[in-house]
Amino acid sequence: MQKNKMVLATAVLALSAAAIVTSAVAQANQPIIGLITKTETNPFFVKMKEGAQKEATRLGAKLMTAAGKQDGDNAGQVTAIENMVAAGAKTILITPSDSKAIVPAIAKARAAGVMVIALDSPTEPASAVDALFATNNYQAGILIGKWAKASMGSKKAVIATLDLFPGHPVGIARHNGFLEGFGVKGVTSKSPDLVNTSVVCAQDSFGDQAKGQTAMENCLQKNPDINVVYTINEPAAAGAYQALKAAGKEKDVLIVSVDGGCAGVRNVQAGVIGATSQQYPLKMASMGVAAGVNYAKTGKKASGYVDTGVALITNKAIAGVKSNDGKFGLANCWGE
Repeated sequence: MQKNKMVLATAVLALSAAAIVTSAVAQANQPIIGLITKTETNPFFVKMKEGAQKEATRLGAKLMTAAGKQDGDNAGQVTAIENMVAAGAKTILITPSDSKAIVPAIAKARAAGVMVIALDSPTEPASAVDALFATNNYQAGILIGKWAKASMGSKKAVIATLDLFPGHPVGIARHNGFLEGFGVKGVTSKSPDLVNTSVVCAQDSFGDQAKGQTAMENCLQKNPDINVVYTINEPAAAGAYQALKAAGKEKDVLIVSVDGGCAGVRNVQAGVIGATSQQYPLKMASMGVAAGVNYAKTGKKASGYVDTGVALITNKAIAGVKSNDGKFGLANCWGE
């Protein structure tokens, strides 16, 4: 009996040792993928992180995440890249805060054999990364611009823009796309900087609700007759609405925005935002993780630009402007 127990114990130990070895081998072969977002708090990037983690779990990859302290924190993103390369990441997904300043850090990572994919925001130059998975931000602007123009009809527009911050390609693309959609002459997708023709007040919001509220307050002081407000994203739109409401002007001003997040769509349904262009961060993130796993398995890198789609969301459909209602928006917010 004692001998049988010893044999059984030996077998159990052998199986345990085999399991440990198998687990160690699996971990050694597990692809490490990094995700670096602009911030940890913006709902857009929160959902992007969730999408990346879900896909990483599904595909058996290890996901490392990091973010800047705030939008525009290039130094924090540089440190994150260095840490991820040191930890063995073979793919890094990044939403660049500074499209130009981040390029040297990306170049070092790529020289070390890391595939780098930009999500949501391009680098300058675009060739600084292997691939870009993102919304066509210029088209997102055009959609809300066309809707706003049609909604205003013959009424004279007095436009304010609550932008991102100077020089960012996403901010430039959305702002200029909105103006082209609104019918402002001389604006194209090739315009290198913000065009402020027909804009009575342009303020930076950094995509933040509190800063958006302050920006709107500043614009109202500059011109109390503002009746159309473009915002870089829905947190900025929510801030703009609070400023307008405090001034008793919320019913007289049309707000349009970009993101199509769940909270933003609910604000469309509530009449806070007239229309928004919906983009799909979960799709961007899951595609990036899948590309990273494929690179780890095959050595084949992703390349070029992949348009992840955009749709206009409004509960006030306008003839001649293709749109979807809030019900569609909630069913698809963040790409869910």
